[in-house]
Amino acid sequence: MSVLIVVPARYGSTRFPGKPLAKIAGRTMLDRVAARARAAACAIEEAGIDKAAYAVATDDQRIMDHCNKTGIPAVMTDPALASGSDRALAAANAMQTRPDIVVNLQGDAPFTPVGHITAVIRALEESDADAATPCIQLDWRGLDALRKAKETTPFSGTTCLIGPDGNALWFSKSIQPAMRKEAALREQSETSPVYRHIGLYGFRYAALKKFTELPPSRYEELEGLEQLRLLENGMTIRCVLVDAPAVSSSGVDTAEDLARVEALIAAHGDPDAEYFADA
Repeated sequence: MSVLIVVPARYGSTRFPGKPLAKIAGRTMLDRVAARARAAACAIEEAGIDKAAYAVATDDQRIMDHCNKTGIPAVMTDPALASGSDRALAAANAMQTRPDIVVNLQGDAPFTPVGHITAVIRALEESDADAATPCIQLDWRGLDALRKAKETTPFSGTTCLIGPDGNALWFSKSIQPAMRKEAALREQSETSPVYRHIGLYGFRYAALKKFTELPPSRYEELEGLEQLRLLENGMTIRCVLVDAPAVSSSGVDTAEDLARVEALIAAHGDPDAEYFADA
């Protein structure tokens, strides 16, 4: 099987214009994400997959110029494309050989662990699912923190219900499942039955193409979660259980987010140091 890891990178952003080129502790956000995409592609090839590649998919010449200057493979895509998934498909179609698996690695998630990326790819190799995505089973402290965060930002953080076959039953911006006997559950186990979803997706090429051709679905629009389009159209998403990273950030959408991430680096060290020869 062949794999393409795509990093969608738009320059225009209402809340943070030019954020792919914003520097986090001296390195651009795009450099950090691309370095992890490169490391994941190398790890997949070393594991025996015939071919693995990565590329940035952008709509802006400034980002393309940066990629050319720093040696990051990049594809120019139509600025009118609606989403990162559309941009990922455009990048796949621009390759000389169409990939079997396309990974959509968000360009504003600079600390996505390489192991999360490779786990998603392996899940598609080992199953017949249309797509795959990582989830973290929350301990009770993590669940309490998520509840606290939702008091001020109710649409931050997505939870997932997982069936016995490992496939997603549903995703929601509300905390699922509700628990009638939570006190007893807390006494029985250190982990809660709540899974937090991480916004990283691997698709089979045909599934990604079908997904982008379908109109937005009812619950996708209500929840603001594009993965519900797959479920509402009978497609399957394999959930991959992964560990939470030491330095974690759900996304860098504002200058305040960037400052928060830099504070994490100052406190815990730079998790990307191993990916840069000059670190």
